[in-house]
Order: sequence, then structure tokens, then C-alpha cells
Amino acid sequence: MLSLTCRRRPGRLFALLCCTALAAASVRVPDPARAQEGQGGRKESVAVIRDAETETLLRTYADPLFRAGGLDPGLVRIILINDPAINSFVSTGNRMFINTGLIEQADSAVELIGVMAHETGHVIGGHLSKLPDAMRQALYESIAAMLLGLAAGIAGRGYGSGDAAAGIMLGGTQMAQRQVLSFSRAIEASADQSAMRVLDRLCWSAAGLLDLFHKLEGQEALVAEMQDPYVRTHPLTAERIAYVQNHVETSPCSQHALPAGWDTSFQMVKAKLIGFLQFPADVARQYPASDRSAAARYARAIMLYRQGHTDSALELMNGLLAEQPGNPWLLELKGQILFEGGRGQEALAPYWMAARLAPDQALIAQELAHAEIETDDPRLLRPAIARLQSALAREREDAFSWHELGVAWGRLGNMGEADLALAEAAMLKGDIKGARELARRAQAELPPGPARLRALDIGNAVKKENRVPEQ
Repeated sequence: MLSLTCRRRPGRLFALLCCTALAAASVRVPDPARAQEGQGGRKESVAVIRDAETETLLRTYADPLFRAGGLDPGLVRIILINDPAINSFVSTGNRMFINTGLIEQADSAVELIGVMAHETGHVIGGHLSKLPDAMRQALYESIAAMLLGLAAGIAGRGYGSGDAAAGIMLGGTQMAQRQVLSFSRAIEASADQSAMRVLDRLCWSAAGLLDLFHKLEGQEALVAEMQDPYVRTHPLTAERIAYVQNHVETSPCSQHALPAGWDTSFQMVKAKLIGFLQFPADVARQYPASDRSAAARYARAIMLYRQGHTDSALELMNGLLAEQPGNPWLLELKGQILFEGGRGQEALAPYWMAARLAPDQALIAQELAHAEIETDDPRLLRPAIARLQSALAREREDAFSWHELGVAWGRLGNMGEADLALAEAAMLKGDIKGARELARRAQAELPPGPARLRALDIGNAVKKENRVPEQ
């Protein structure tokens, strides 16, 4: 099931080269896990995509890259952002962000892997931890230029002295900006070099990264508003392109194929994202009825499902499942189409099969539990609770799973556990007042033990937020 989670648009982790007239230049590193006021005090949002199939594909590609680079895969999070632009970046806390547009516009798995190898290079090099030092030095140089400019203006006091002062200050600011840009180009080149080493250790081709460079090569001359974000956040230079080109031409791994099935899986995920995220007319244009590939039928099935043509979508899905009966992602989507088409009881069988084939997928367990709860069959409530508890053991910060767990406990009449689960959900949603009230009720309803202590912990935590006064 592909779902969107809206989060406030990131703040800017690094900023501020001060100069006269309160102007500022900034290096912006988006961070969707943090919130900050947008322009005019407006809260900007990004949508984070959650989909078990897509996340599994990204981890399949990324984990070997991380291990080859000496990184523990478990310490690097990968987050998919609903944005049609070609871009990817890393942020603090070893988080790698991938735009849906990068997958949608990539031609093959090797292209996506090349970009992920480059981002892995940033993590290996600890480049974000080094960036504040570069910014600080640029700030010092900008301030020094400003002071020199003011001194020149005071000393001159004659015709043209103001122009001279402004020139000195502008020159200092430009010098500081050049230093930051120089640092940015240096870390991009360093990330390329790390990417080449990592890819060679795995004997994977770097041709994909070179293909992306060639796609974006002409954008350096465009104004910023017309450039793909990848160009702005990853400055391209002739030297970088030449370096990767030389590596592709000389590396013995450039002609090696990826593991069997990887590109097929990539094409399916690409089709899935296009089917869910693009307008139906665009989906039909990219995957016309004449295209009988599995990926094309996948995209068209999703397009038909989105348009409410449940039977037509299921016809395509059943054809795909006849060819790939053990594919949990196809079974998951069939369950979703049936469930959201008002056929909840029929949805259970494909969901059960998907959960058996992919027992470690918290998102599939969550969907199946939701379907079981919505059948209104009391016999399915405890299995649903067990699935949700298992899912939360892997992904504790999932507000929807906590909410569904609260609903299930409530329908069984266990209001203490229900209120505790709903308090967890409220905490994750930032509903401090609701979390405090639910935690109070849970403490009163639960017997002594770990659950009651957790309710007490939530109550104490929301008090520390100091946002809700005691009554």
C-alpha cells in the first residue's frame, strides 16, 4: 500500500552569510524530519511516501553500498519524498532522502544505484559535519569585509567613498560565497570518488551516475528556478563528469550486470510510483495499452483503481499474479484494491498471503490488521492486535498503527489498553493535550504493571512539554 505522510517542510540547517543592507546568502540543506517556519511564517509541508515494495527495493540497493563503505546499514535511514524533481540528498543523523522523481525519471536500476552510491559517499565522508566549519569561516570573512567597508566609508567622507565601501563589502561577501561554493564542489568530488570505490568493491557499474550527469549537464547555465534541484544541491563541473567518465571507461566492473531481477524490480517500482502519483493521462501515455510488459500492466492497474474501475484493475492484477503467484507486493495491492473498493472480506485472503510471504514487513501487517478490524468480526480482533504489536515492535513511531491498536482494544472492551495506545498516537501527532488526557485515563484504568508505568511516562513527558497548563 502506497501512503503519504505529510510532514512540515524542513528547516534549513545551515545559513547566514551576513552583509550590508541585511542581505544574506545561504546554503540550504533540507531536512524533512525537522520543522521550521517557511516564508511569511507559513508552515511548509512535504509528503513522505511509505510503501513496503519501494522501501524494500531501496534497501536492497543501499545496504550492500553501506557495507562496502564500512557503514552499518541499520544506522542509515532511507526516506522517500513525494517530489517529482530529480533529487536526492543526505541529512544529519545519517538519513538519506530520495525524491520519487528520481525513480520516475531514471531509466534503469543502475542509474538509481549510481546516485545512491554518491549519497553514500557523503555519509562515509561525514560531509555534513564538516560543512558548519566552512560556513563559519565564510561568515568570518564576510564580517571582516563588512568592517573594512565601513572603515573605508568613514575614512573617505568624500565623493565616491560610499561606492568604495559598498564595493569592499560586496567583494567580501562574494569571496565568502565563493569559499562555500568551492567547499561544495570539493565535497561533491569527494563523494564521487567514494562512490567509485564502493561500486568497484561490489563490482557494480558506475555508468548510471554518468548517465544522470549527462541528463543534467546542460542545466548549469539555467537560472536557479529552472534547474532541477539536483543541480543546485550537487554542483556539476566538467572535472566531475570527466572523472566519472574516465572511471567508467577504465573500470573492469563497468560491463558487469546487476544481480538477476534487480532491474525488473526497479521497473515495477517505477511503474507503481507513476501509477499512483501522476495524472491518469500521463500514466496512459507512458504505459499505453499496447505495452504488455508487467510494469505497464502494473501501472495501468493502479491507474484504473484510482479511477474507481475496480473490476478492470483486478483483471490486470489477476493476470500479473498468474505469472508471479509468490509476489507479496502484487498480493498486497490486490488486497488494497479490494478493500478500498468496498470488498473488505475478499481483501483478507490476498492480504494474508502477502503477510505470510513477507513476514518482516510492518506496513503489510498494519494493512492486514486494519482490514481485519474493519470487518467487524470479533474473532479477528485479537489476531489484528497481535499483528499491530508486532509491527510496532519494528516501527514504534507509527501513529496510525497505535490508533488502530487503540480501536481494536476498545472494541474488545479493554479501555485501559485502548486509551494507552491512543495516547501514544496523540503524542506522535503532537496532540499534547489529548495525549495527557488519554494517559490520565489509562493510568486510572490499567492494573499495576508495565502498561500503567508507560501511561505514567507519557503523562510526565507531556508535562515537560510545558505547553498544556495544569488544570
